[in-house]
Amino acid sequence: RLGIAALLLLPIELLRQRRLPKIKELGWSLLSGFFLALHFALWITSLAYTSVASSVVLVTMNPLFVTLLSWILLKERSGRGTIIGVTIGILGALTISWGDFASGADPLLGDILALGSALGASAYLITGRVARRTLPTNTYVAWCYGAGAIFLIAAMLLIGYPIKVYPAETMTYLILLALVPQLIGHTVINWSLAHLPAPTVAVAILGEAVGASLLAWAILGEAPTAMTAIGATFILTGILMAFKEMPPKNEAMVSRTKINPL
Repeated sequence: RLGIAALLLLPIELLRQRRLPKIKELGWSLLSGFFLALHFALWITSLAYTSVASSVVLVTMNPLFVTLLSWILLKERSGRGTIIGVTIGILGALTISWGDFASGADPLLGDILALGSALGASAYLITGRVARRTLPTNTYVAWCYGAGAIFLIAAMLLIGYPIKVYPAETMTYLILLALVPQLIGHTVINWSLAHLPAPTVAVAILGEAVGASLLAWAILGEAPTAMTAIGATFILTGILMAFKEMPPKNEAMVSRTKINPL
């Protein structure tokens, strides 16, 4: 997924810019790619040991971690509305996952991996928030996705997993994952990091659970349960509350220039 996205973006970026980003800018992009790779690797691995519901619940702690890290590292304090929105959004994710818990092969290990994945995703958003101070979206995502792919390939080689061409159907879905969730979904997220506080972006990402439920209904005929509907309502309410507290555009521009993670 990351490799295909990078192969599409990096040649265009290199031809357009004809130069590498500055060392500091490139460093933030590579660090962000590392955290993105960590998020994907730990989350996908956690599913082999714990239930989907347990994994999702722990990964959706991401907005809480982002809020704390934004305050500690970036000195960006979240207002009451954002904090309430984060809380309501997390409750919504918990509600959607409720009733789908299972023990799994090794629940403790799986839960630890999922929690680590949430921390990786949080660090990805925080470093992306810093990198997007100076880097345009297309430059940042090209190097970030490329770095993420390289880190994951290196991890596969170290562990001993074979790198191979998968069956045509599998490759088709991998290409679709690269084109839609990665090139469109994650790129929109990274564009938003230059315009919105990281906690607001993190809460908005919880909306993917709502979108997934609607797609499952439309494509797979899986009608949402009452708990799913209630959870979706919580998530949308949390997103609305976080967005209502957004600062005016001119204030947001000023705050972005003051970010100093060091």
